[in-house]
Amino acid sequence: MLNEIISRPKSLGEIASQEEVVALLRRSIVSGDLPHLLLYGPPGTGKTSTVLALAREENAYRQRILELNASDERGIGVVREKIKSFAKTLINSPPFFKLIILDEADCMTYDAQAALRRIIEAYSSTTRFCILCNYVHKIIEPLISRCAKFRFKAIDKASAVKRLQFICNEENIQCADEGLEFLIDRSFGDLRKAINYLQNIKRFIGTNGIAIESLKEMTGVLHAIYSFSVGASEQSDRWVSLCSAIWP
Repeated sequence: MLNEIISRPKSLGEIASQEEVVALLRRSIVSGDLPHLLLYGPPGTGKTSTVLALAREENAYRQRILELNASDERGIGVVREKIKSFAKTLINSPPFFKLIILDEADCMTYDAQAALRRIIEAYSSTTRFCILCNYVHKIIEPLISRCAKFRFKAIDKASAVKRLQFICNEENIQCADEGLEFLIDRSFGDLRKAINYLQNIKRFIGTNGIAIESLKEMTGVLHAIYSFSVGASEQSDRWVSLCSAIWP
């Protein structure tokens, strides 16, 4: 299994292909005026990694972070219990704020989002909220208006390959650049998915001299071709049977 500490960026400087967003966040850190954040864009583009790296640079990691996946905990009860109770706690050393990260917040119900808006209003002096989502149109306007919006673009191929090369070097995985480029292509710009592929390759195939055919098998390319041929054959048989029934 890949070491999560290695595969996840430790600082904003390691975030792949999001230079404009990183520059704006750094400016907020320098000014000491970090706003509530709304990070949105396709999956696997570094939204969660970015906010965790930001927390590390602000020395707010671990004890000052509440991280929730809203697709698992999407109801109003979680907002009132976990989020509110964490937001209410006081801190006695700088930075004088906590960070609440809500991943996949576009899965939250309308009522939960409305309750979250009220909590943001009540605890903004001690807590920063970071809302992460794939589809910003599913976030209610009162939440959007209280956050600085940052759009994450799909990661370009060169940056994604560079990140996979780094992980392979740290994990002693021997995979040619051609293989890494293939993983990126199969992941359609989702770097997290490409890293998951790499994790499965290490677990089931090993780390030495990974062949491109092994990558195709692991990522389902051969299976997809086989499935298509089987499906086409079944459709063909049904079509022949139908024609025979109509024109005996």
